[in-house]
Amino acid sequence: MGNVTVKSGIWLGVLCVLWTLVMGVTGWYKHPVLLNMFWVVVLIEIGVLVWGLRQTAATAAYLGQVGNGTLIAVIGAAIIFCGSLLFTIVLYPHYFEELRAIQTEMLRSAGKTEAEVGAALEMGAILQTPLVNALMGVIGTVVTGFLASLVIAAFNRKK
Repeated sequence: MGNVTVKSGIWLGVLCVLWTLVMGVTGWYKHPVLLNMFWVVVLIEIGVLVWGLRQTAATAAYLGQVGNGTLIAVIGAAIIFCGSLLFTIVLYPHYFEELRAIQTEMLRSAGKTEAEVGAALEMGAILQTPLVNALMGVIGTVVTGFLASLVIAAFNRKK
């Protein structure tokens, strides 16, 4: 169990960080539509979980598989946390400013008033710091990993 679970968690973290870097290098995170491509990380996570849990299926019953999947997500989340900080502090230090500019443009083109735009930006600002963003990535990864593992384990487990 352990070796496959750890390897799967490392793959999860590395692949998600690499996808984030692709989003940065291509500039997709600055595009009002393409920034939604960030959510490919969910597909990456599900793919890695399916791959990892297939390998542990012969030796783990349902709850064991849910535990394996959640551990994969926790290991991946630790790497994603570090990658997120690297992305927003070192590689793209103006990331949140650029996101706010895109959000402003999108809200204005949707016909929002300046007051509505200001209120929306102010509300979102609390989440737009490197630490909070990285923590949200951890929470999202672990919750997604747990929920996906509940489903995947139903199909890939010791019977």
